Amino acid sequence: MKINETSIKVRYQETDMMGVVYHANYLVWFEIGRTALIEDLGFLYHEIEKQGVVSPVVDAAVRFKQPVRYGDDVYIKTWVHDYDGLRITYGYEVKHMSGKVAVEGETKHVIVKRESFRPISIRKHFPVWHEAYLQAMEKTEE
Repeated sequence: MKINETSIKVRYQETDMMGVVYHANYLVWFEIGRTALIEDLGFLYHEIEKQGVVSPVVDAAVRFKQPVRYGDDVYIKTWVHDYDGLRITYGYEVKHMSGKVAVEGETKHVIVKRESFRPISIRKHFPVWHEAYLQAMEKTEE
């Protein structure tokens, strides 16, 4: 399975009055990881958008395990959790450098035409992208 790891240094403005990362910032970090994974697969999201499509989030889940604080160094592990040719679910873990999981989550996306927001099949309209997702999900020997 293809996994991207992206480092994040927590900035002060990402924290709340309790001194921990504000919960909505994890969705921003998920996007950072997702974009990096897509690049690892050989695609640039802004180039994909030039083809008249966008990839909205249709569902998101976040599970908080332990706090992340200002000044912490963490990393986001991102992978393709599920893919059926139309919908893509990305999996995420935000981990402390010690390896302890701070946050887990998933986001589900579809590819839609920009002008109509009607879903389109990646399998049919973007076969190279489709194959990259299938390969990204393949189990690898460790």
